[in-house]
Amino acid sequence: MKTPKRIEPLVEDGMVDEVLRPLMSGKEAAVYVVRCGRQLRCAKVYKEADKRSFRQAAEYQEGRKVRNSRQARAMAKGSKYGRREAEEAWQNAEVAALFRLASAGVRVPRPYDFLDGVLLMELVTDEDGQAAPRLNDVQLDPEQAREYHAFIIRQIVLMLCAGLVHGDLSEFNVLLGPDGPVIIDLPQAVDAAANNHAFSMLERDVANMAHYFGRFAPELKQTRYAKEMWALYQAGTLQPDSALSGVWQDDEHRADVRGVMREIEAAKFDEARRRAAREDAERGPVKGEEPPPPWAQ
Repeated sequence: MKTPKRIEPLVEDGMVDEVLRPLMSGKEAAVYVVRCGRQLRCAKVYKEADKRSFRQAAEYQEGRKVRNSRQARAMAKGSKYGRREAEEAWQNAEVAALFRLASAGVRVPRPYDFLDGVLLMELVTDEDGQAAPRLNDVQLDPEQAREYHAFIIRQIVLMLCAGLVHGDLSEFNVLLGPDGPVIIDLPQAVDAAANNHAFSMLERDVANMAHYFGRFAPELKQTRYAKEMWALYQAGTLQPDSALSGVWQDDEHRADVRGVMREIEAAKFDEARRRAAREDAERGPVKGEEPPPPWAQ
């Protein structure tokens, strides 16, 4: 097939020998199967910001580092330079996340190189050597669903141990290879410690997986792994092999609102009394009036 314009620089640099066929086109990128020497890989070509439907929501970008203050100001103002820098940072985030997660043992495609908005990475295949299907395209029996769900939960734990939350995990962002699920699409991955929305994203990722696998094994819809693993993460005790039960009991003790309000009012009264005593002391005693007792000073 004709080489897409965005991949031409990789061909010129000898990183890609031939573009074989398109693989898929999503909301943020188009993916092609390419030949690199004797190996088949895939090239993910990011769509320009005004041509894709996935918005770089502010909650995903919170906590991400930028090169310098000039870049940060430009991104905040939304200038042409700032939009270009934001787009580059958005793409670089996936590359960094892939290298970071692969090193942590998370099942993600191996990244090879990144040039001019094109990410060259491993082509995940099935047992027949064909491009692996997404979870959304397969039917599972209950036992397979339980096995794959347990595997994905362990991958989410590994990601959290590496300090990241996927942020957009669903059956559309997981491929099914011969050795099990492989997590893909990570440009929106967030720093678990630096992003205030990290837990809500983690909870959504886990819920999406429970809902999908729950189609085949309904009991999985009742599991509550997110709060359990997040509690361990916040306590600094989450490990890749931490035992999880999938059960979480929320604190159902009702707060004593009236008691709290009484304490607040008492504190306000005491502060008003001390303030009045200080003002009286600064003004001095009125002629013919006894000075305030020591306890009021």
